[in-house]
Amino acid sequence: MSINRCYNVADFRRLAQRKLPAPMFHYIDGGADDEITMRRNTSAFDELELMPKVLVDVSKVDTRTKVLGTTLEWPVFLSPTGASRMFHHHKEIGVARAAAKSGTLYSLSTVGTTTIEDVAKASSGPKMFQLYVYKDRGLTAEFIARCKAANYTALCLTADTPKPGWRERDYVHGMTMPPKFGLRNLMSFVRALGWSMNYIRDPEFSFANLAHRVPARDVMALLTYMNGQFDLSVNWKDFEWLRKQWDGPLLVKGLLSVEDAKRARAAGASGVMISNHGGRQLEGIPASVDCIAPIRDAVGDSLELICDGGIRRGTHVLKALALGANACSIGRPYLYGLAAGGQAGVERLLALLRAEVERGMCLMGATKISDIDLSFLARRGRALSDPGRQPLL
Repeated sequence: MSINRCYNVADFRRLAQRKLPAPMFHYIDGGADDEITMRRNTSAFDELELMPKVLVDVSKVDTRTKVLGTTLEWPVFLSPTGASRMFHHHKEIGVARAAAKSGTLYSLSTVGTTTIEDVAKASSGPKMFQLYVYKDRGLTAEFIARCKAANYTALCLTADTPKPGWRERDYVHGMTMPPKFGLRNLMSFVRALGWSMNYIRDPEFSFANLAHRVPARDVMALLTYMNGQFDLSVNWKDFEWLRKQWDGPLLVKGLLSVEDAKRARAAGASGVMISNHGGRQLEGIPASVDCIAPIRDAVGDSLELICDGGIRRGTHVLKALALGANACSIGRPYLYGLAAGGQAGVERLLALLRAEVERGMCLMGATKISDIDLSFLARRGRALSDPGRQPLL
């Protein structure tokens, strides 16, 4: 099976599973605890039905939208995901180039395996950097200065990771950073021969944006340093400090409640990424899509809302937009594409998903993104635009 035989996200997932050693695949694919929240992120879309409008002139459909201070060719961008080198040797640079080719934004993670500067040099498209407020505030300030110098469009603070979630698949399949060959998973690496040969030829693995803080090439020292920098005391005052350091679009990633969205607005956020970290952190919390409408009702147009989590189809994007999201972001899907075929895999996956969004708009009778509202949506046959409708949560 090749990427040319992949026609949707599920196909890319299957191909990624064939091409990756088991520890790497399950690191992408897994969630926290019993993975109920992870699965719910996608299944929640099934409870929403699109209500098309017929006999609309859809000879021209415009998928462009403005978000984070820039115009995207379609309303989906790429979420920050760490350590892309684990999944393919094209790593973050290949993903950033694919995003630019697709006319959308790429988000680089603090724990990426490519530097802020190298991603900026490799891609002309808009870019966002995801950061944490570390114990060493000087390190966070350094990242902000580097993003300014490299002309990044936006920043986002990940707020839902004071500690990592309990991801049992990582333990079951022997996931380590950096990847290690061992008797426990040797056959898995043998089956993923292409990945293994590339890793042997180019074993360089580093959290590139932090590497200058520890002795050269000492990955274990870098991991110890990085883990020691996470600060459990971070709060909204720290976000206000970030706001003073950065005058561009600034998001909070990882909130679900109306109360937190209001706090983000008061602290100076440009918008929020409504997210449960792909179901990889706290188990038993709402699906991202179910939190859009209550937050939009509460904040009006004062915040940009990004639906992050569970997007697998263009119709999922359209449902999120109808509920009040300005755009959606994807993580796992593009990692499946990267693992399946490097930059070319990401390019094909994004092209297919973008075509689904455009085709869906045509079939539902929406000619531009701003047309899409609750009038296009129902829950089990009941219009969500009914006066006096109850909040979704």
